[in-house]
Amino acid sequence: MVRCASLFSQLMGLFYRRRFHELVVKYRAGRYAKEFNSWDHFVAVLFCQLARAKSQREICWGLACFMGNMKHLGIRKGPNKSTLSYANAHRPWQMFRDWFYETLQLPRQAAPQSRFRFKNNLLSVDSTTLCLCLSLSVFRIIHPPFSKRFTPLAL
Repeated sequence: MVRCASLFSQLMGLFYRRRFHELVVKYRAGRYAKEFNSWDHFVAVLFCQLARAKSQREICWGLACFMGNMKHLGIRKGPNKSTLSYANAHRPWQMFRDWFYETLQLPRQAAPQSRFRFKNNLLSVDSTTLCLCLSLSVFRIIHPPFSKRFTPLAL
């Protein structure tokens, strides 16, 4: 039993892995996966959203910071950038859509009398590659020799 778990691992404890596995089987998302399974992919995507990561490098390095605590998240090791990119391109998005709608039912079941809704527009990000234009960045104007090695965190 974990006595002092991170906030992220406590959040991961709210999700039903058995139901997630049923969706994986339904959409056949686990075929051809050896090391990086669908649950690892979900943890990486959720970390991306909560950490507001803007690149795959930030996701991979952010998850690598957990080091020994990854077993509490249900993953063995952090993904590589190429592995995460391949999973984004080849895993069925319908599985994650259904997982979102099933997870959305949790607060509705916990408090059926209150009306749960999103106040702001709900946006989703697909897995296509987004091109970051450094020419619009203030960082490139201030530090031109370092602009190829470093990307700004906030634009």
